[in-house]
Amino acid sequence: MYDPWLTFALVWGTFCVGLSQGEVETRECVFYNDNWRTERTNQSGLERCEGEKDKRLHCYASWLNSSGTIRLVKKGCWLDDFNCYDRQECVATEENPQVFFCCCEGNYCNEKFTHLPEALAPAVKIRPPPPSPSVLSVLVYSLLPLCLLCLLLLVGGWLYRQRKPPYGHVDLGEDPGLPSTSPLEGLKPLQLLEIKARGRFGCVWKAQLMSEHVAVKIFPIQDKQSWQNERDIFLTPGMRHENLLHFIAAEKRGTNLQMELWLITEFHERGSLTDYLKGNVVSWPELCLMSGSMCRGLAYLHEDLPYRPEDPKPAIAHRDFKSRNVLLKTDLTAVIADFGLAVRFEPGIPPGDTHGQVGTRRYMAPEVLEGAINFQRDAFLRIDMYALGLVLWEVISRCTAVDGPVEEYAPPFEEQLGQHPSLEDLQDVVVHKKMRPLFRDCWLKHQGLAQLCETIEECWDHDAEARLSAGCVEERIAQVSRATSNNTTTSDYLVSVVTSVANLDIPLKGSST
Repeated sequence: MYDPWLTFALVWGTFCVGLSQGEVETRECVFYNDNWRTERTNQSGLERCEGEKDKRLHCYASWLNSSGTIRLVKKGCWLDDFNCYDRQECVATEENPQVFFCCCEGNYCNEKFTHLPEALAPAVKIRPPPPSPSVLSVLVYSLLPLCLLCLLLLVGGWLYRQRKPPYGHVDLGEDPGLPSTSPLEGLKPLQLLEIKARGRFGCVWKAQLMSEHVAVKIFPIQDKQSWQNERDIFLTPGMRHENLLHFIAAEKRGTNLQMELWLITEFHERGSLTDYLKGNVVSWPELCLMSGSMCRGLAYLHEDLPYRPEDPKPAIAHRDFKSRNVLLKTDLTAVIADFGLAVRFEPGIPPGDTHGQVGTRRYMAPEVLEGAINFQRDAFLRIDMYALGLVLWEVISRCTAVDGPVEEYAPPFEEQLGQHPSLEDLQDVVVHKKMRPLFRDCWLKHQGLAQLCETIEECWDHDAEARLSAGCVEERIAQVSRATSNNTTTSDYLVSVVTSVANLDIPLKGSST
């Protein structure tokens, strides 16, 4: 007869012989006054983490098993999770995981932990029905087991498709030869917290990976091509840059039609540039910081670095550049995100799927709207530059550098075409009439904004070959920022001197007494 306590004792004795007692952080969880706290057993003292009202409190343990040697990863408190309900012991039940993980309820329930795979249920023998002289009875008894078996198979298949594993595995090796770039690959736990955005290819969640917040972009199985393309762009050599979104891992979760494709990246609490401009105005220094860092990221993305021995990088065109695909760090530095439509240009290798009319309609360049694209690398980079000019216009429209009220945020061409312009409307305005978003008269009275407006006009020039490069725009913004900063400093100094002299009641040279 199966004795769970005997099995628990045998497995615990097998897996815990090699448990290390070094400097590994070991924490057991104890409940206190409807909240929880954790106690460290090493010399780092007592640490308390509070729970939330109406949430059940759990403990967890995570460890590795390397050839029979147990190495503890982490212990501590765990969020409300129905998988942990009514578990008095910390037991991992997965067959052969990369990282063992268990959770439980009760004071110090994670002090001991073990691995106990779920036992397979014995096969059920179906006895044939006794013979009956009735032909009808024979048919009924013969077909009944077959019908029951089919029903069980259908129910079992449906339950299997509905079941999703609590933790997926990092799958970066669908294509042979793709190395993992994630230092967190396979580490658990990962919990989705709240949806932050929804888009054309899925939704973006704020999630918790161990003690850090990350962003999880979830694609349905129907958008596998976009997920795979963005993953491949992230895995391109040389894609690590302070102004490009940092990639952590890629995962597949679920099976068949219920499968979800995940991209795990850095999380930025401020969100997209669009959302920030809707709720905030920006000063002139903030405008220079946002615009300069955004151009720096786009310039690096466009740059071809084939001769860099340690990390060669091909040129990459974004093809869906817009303010919603620019994220802001806490210090308002910009990072470029969403590479689902991006395309690489490597010498001797075709760039792959390069359909001309892709991206967001409002940000499409004239040559894209009229379907007259030259399918060369520079042509795609110039399409990004047209969109960059529109994004810079959006930032200027919310700047407080000039006198007077700042208007509410509006995307490009909303004043001319409204909130939902059609493709035909954009073709008429952008291609045939060659119209662009308007510059306010007050912008041209500010030295820095006036020069930036000239740069924007060269970015969205109707002639694609006349457009500036991202590196050139970055350098111009840096020069304008330095010039206006020096002028402001000198002006402020003169004002302070005049004020001081006036307070001393000393007449200035050349003035009448």
